[in-house]
Amino acid sequence: MTDFHLAQLNTARLRAPLEDPSMTEFAEGIALMNALADRSPGFVWRLAEEAGDGTVHTEADPSRIYTLSVWESADHLRAYAYQSEHLDYLRRRREWFHPHGPEAALVMWWLPVGEIPTLTQGIARLDRLRANGPAPEAFTFRETFPAPVLI
Repeated sequence: MTDFHLAQLNTARLRAPLEDPSMTEFAEGIALMNALADRSPGFVWRLAEEAGDGTVHTEADPSRIYTLSVWESADHLRAYAYQSEHLDYLRRRREWFHPHGPEAALVMWWLPVGEIPTLTQGIARLDRLRANGPAPEAFTFRETFPAPVLI
């Protein structure tokens, strides 16, 4: 057992507002995917707005949504993202989101067990990853870094 958990933030820019008929399947799937995450091995926490749906946006860009969650390990997050029903939604992302191009849309970092990240911290980590590439403070599945070791 480690003294750290894995935080992750991902972002996407919607092709249409969530209320638009073209977004119905995605919007209806949010609750399903959150319930799946909640019962997935290694799940710790997720950010939720008042509606509790786990998909948040900022006033600066209402078309950009974010999810922020905490997991026991990268393996647990990977299993949820790529080895569960979540993968079906991931495969359809081009229907609902604008391509993000070469820019990173996901960032991960380690935080002490019990610490809860904020959306502001997550966006700052994503900006750091985009500016400097993967490092222990901000990384992706393609290049992960081990949890820190407390001495």
